Amino acid sequence: MLVLPAIDIKDGNCVRLYRGDYSTVHKVAESAVETAKEFEKAGAEFMHMVDLDGAKDGKRVNNDLILDVRKNCDLKIEVGGGIRDMESIDFYLENGIDRVILGSAAIRNPEFVKEAVKKYSSQIAVSIDALDGMVSADGWTDTFEINYIELAKRMEDIGVKYLIFTDISKDGMLSGPNLVMLDELKTAVKCNIIASGGVSNLKDILNLTALDIYGAISGKAIYTGDLDLKRAVEVAQAASKKKG
Repeated sequence: MLVLPAIDIKDGNCVRLYRGDYSTVHKVAESAVETAKEFEKAGAEFMHMVDLDGAKDGKRVNNDLILDVRKNCDLKIEVGGGIRDMESIDFYLENGIDRVILGSAAIRNPEFVKEAVKKYSSQIAVSIDALDGMVSADGWTDTFEINYIELAKRMEDIGVKYLIFTDISKDGMLSGPNLVMLDELKTAVKCNIIASGGVSNLKDILNLTALDIYGAISGKAIYTGDLDLKRAVEVAQAASKKKG
């Protein structure tokens, strides 16, 4: 299992939120570039980045900073936030980003997702964020009457290979991921599932590995020191080998 450390960007700063609430934004690191380098030193292979301003505004906002990180580290990088047209996908993938994450577009414009997957295949991931099982979008400011499992099945039918699932109630709370919902999702579709929200200690890493989850995103716990990234990467690799 991959452990993907996260950098969320707002107003050019590395920040974290509680449960997706923009009013709770707080800075967690001085430099996105230096933070990425530390992640790399800890043994991470893949990093998760989100343009929070982009997610809210529906367009790329912090792309210059994201590409600055790209140029200064060897980590693979996936990027989400405000990517709602092919131009934005082209921009990131042509500039060295390894995977692009579509969120709101999966609900509002599934034909666009289909077009993106046809063009870029496994370089396209879809983020499914849910509150009480129902899908949220637009930086978690809007909720839709569609269950997360139903949306996942629709995305699988389109050809999406990677799904990033977040139980919003767990995000930034250091309370562990929602293993029940993740297990249900893993059972319902054949996509590679990346867990996000609440991943905060080595037990969470082991639990997710036991579920045969493809990847685990962790943000706040790494910054607070609750999760040692180097150790988490080692534990995930060892558990995966043992399971395999």
